[in-house]
Amino acid sequence: SVRLSYKLLDGEAARPALVFLHGLFGSKTNFSSIAKALAQQTGRRVLTVDARNHGDSPHSPDVSYEAMSQDLQDLLPQLGLVPCVLIGHSMGGKTAMLLALQRPELVERLIAVDISPVQTTPSSNFPSYMAAMRAVDIPDGVPRSSARKLADEQLSTVIQDLAERQFLLTNLVEAGGRFVWRVNLEALAQHLDKIMAFPPRQESYPGPTLFLLGGNSKYVLPSHHTEIRRLFPRAQMQTVPHAGHWVHADCPQDFVAAIRGFL
Repeated sequence: SVRLSYKLLDGEAARPALVFLHGLFGSKTNFSSIAKALAQQTGRRVLTVDARNHGDSPHSPDVSYEAMSQDLQDLLPQLGLVPCVLIGHSMGGKTAMLLALQRPELVERLIAVDISPVQTTPSSNFPSYMAAMRAVDIPDGVPRSSARKLADEQLSTVIQDLAERQFLLTNLVEAGGRFVWRVNLEALAQHLDKIMAFPPRQESYPGPTLFLLGGNSKYVLPSHHTEIRRLFPRAQMQTVPHAGHWVHADCPQDFVAAIRGFL
């Protein structure tokens, strides 16, 4: 496993901590304001984590969910955060589901945000996004403000949605005087099929589970419900109206309210 980068907000040790796992191209900062709000409102400890190949965590050629789950199986007990409330969005939701199935004793309850334990086949633009990111060319010595603008202009030929470009641009960082992507584009592009899949499992997770869906998103389909109920017999479904796939970014207050209601 790799040593994950994380941020831990302090709170009462008596109650299970909230642990947030971001999606593909995301980072722990995606949940910063939500983590602060929930720490204040619930008094619990809140952990946000960078997955391997993302944020400030190390890069690795292994992008499998088994590896991402193992990273957390090592980290959570070290921090004294088990059992925890595991909240994962998209790719992070699949990691959270696998961890709950493999080690149910580590997970007091589970929230999967806009993702199912099946092959993901939305209008997946990720291959073209990755190609566009890899093609971005920023001359050395360009100041940060200009670098972002240049990268945005280059991405805009492929990615029309401004919000999606801004999300991807959170991964543009300065290192040694040049601008680079901090996500491991090589490994992610090579193994995107693994990230879109979900490892087949026989066991089920007995704990309370919430599938929190975006009302405008097509990631979780009615055809997935049988597999959801098989693996998560106590699953509840809740939809946040007007939210797309990034539920926490589109409707943060509704997202926080849904989590508090489930707790």
